Amino acid sequence: MLKRHARAACTALAAAGLLLAGTSGATAGSAPAAPSAATTLRTADAPPELLAAMQRDLGLTPTQAKARLAHEAEAGATAARLRMRLGAAFAGAWVDGADAATLTVATTRAADTAAIRATGATAKLVSRTLADLDSAKAALDGAATAGTPVRYVDPRSNTLVVEEAEPGAAARLLAATGTDAALVTVVRTAEAPRPLYDLRGGDAYYMNGSGRCSVGFPVTKGTTNGFATAGHCGRAGTTTSGFNQVAQGSFQASVFPGNDMAWVAANAQWASTPYVKGSGGANVQVTGSVLQPVGASVCRSGSTTGWHCGTIQQHNTSVTYPEGTISGVTRTTVCAEPGDSGGSYISGSQAQGVTSGGSGNCSSGGTTFFQPLNPILSAYGLTLKVTGGDPGPGPGEPEPGGTWKAGTVYAAGATVTHGGASYRCIQGHQAQTGWEPPNVPALWQRL
Repeated sequence: MLKRHARAACTALAAAGLLLAGTSGATAGSAPAAPSAATTLRTADAPPELLAAMQRDLGLTPTQAKARLAHEAEAGATAARLRMRLGAAFAGAWVDGADAATLTVATTRAADTAAIRATGATAKLVSRTLADLDSAKAALDGAATAGTPVRYVDPRSNTLVVEEAEPGAAARLLAATGTDAALVTVVRTAEAPRPLYDLRGGDAYYMNGSGRCSVGFPVTKGTTNGFATAGHCGRAGTTTSGFNQVAQGSFQASVFPGNDMAWVAANAQWASTPYVKGSGGANVQVTGSVLQPVGASVCRSGSTTGWHCGTIQQHNTSVTYPEGTISGVTRTTVCAEPGDSGGSYISGSQAQGVTSGGSGNCSSGGTTFFQPLNPILSAYGLTLKVTGGDPGPGPGEPEPGGTWKAGTVYAAGATVTHGGASYRCIQGHQAQTGWEPPNVPALWQRL
């Protein structure tokens, strides 16, 4: 472990398949069209600093960078609806192209391909479901060692990938768990992931006056301000000081290994802000926590290397560090170095997670892993600090009855009631005022 001393009613189901949210206009006398996913996630409000970093790190033109964020938002919503419809046959989804204009959805059932194409997505027929591959990966996770440091499901190849640092390590792991070798692609690697040691996302903070990490995302818990960060940065009771070395707060809870999550409660001198530190120190706004699909762009802020971008490679990855295995992290092409740990990953204005670890550096490139943010918010009862949003019902306009509640972290598949109707969550997120189910078909499907 390294330490651095001195971040709606949903669009209706059409007879032939699902319609992409926001693509059909309202007819005369009908209700206004529900907002598109790009509108809900406010991709048009992306700051120049984020767009500039995407252009630099992903080789995009200004037009491609703006289009990519909008396409990624729509692709995430469409893939989420299709996942609900395909059920057990769903085998993954991803975006391709410089501007992420191509969404591919995989299924093991040939009868699903027409419904997939009806949404504008490309259909791919494969032999293994995502659930089957995830189950096989879980078996490997329980027996993995540093010789097989990374395991993940690759939906593009419909295989379980095992990275092998020692010759024969993957074969031994498969034999020990009784895993069918036909499910697995072995990739040789010379890299050894490690935690990236070293109240705005990306700013530095110091643990017990020595080691340094980065703020993930500012949060609140009741009237207490604080931030989410990586669990390997400190244990409950570890005291912190801020980037300016002023006393800041202390870790309230921490998990590592297993997961890599923690939160720090700040003292009265520190106030949570809805920002991540972007290029040149500019503020990048945070408006929500919707996890983006494989292939989507993502940018990271850290106190060592600053602002860098890349793409999401796989979700639900497992990594074995020298200290133990963590599961449920997301693998990315973004670089990072010691001291960036705990810092912010953001896609457009949607918070994604906090830096866990990785390999390589920001000179030669590398691979990094982030702990998704929503599980941290849910585990510790935290509320993400966000900008904008609808002010909510005014005087004399009570919220419609139901079980939906702002501040709750909803996972895909969760069901709620609102205004007398039932809804199913299709993309995990923390609910906020203005994102009531009837208003955001990118996030909720009416039942």
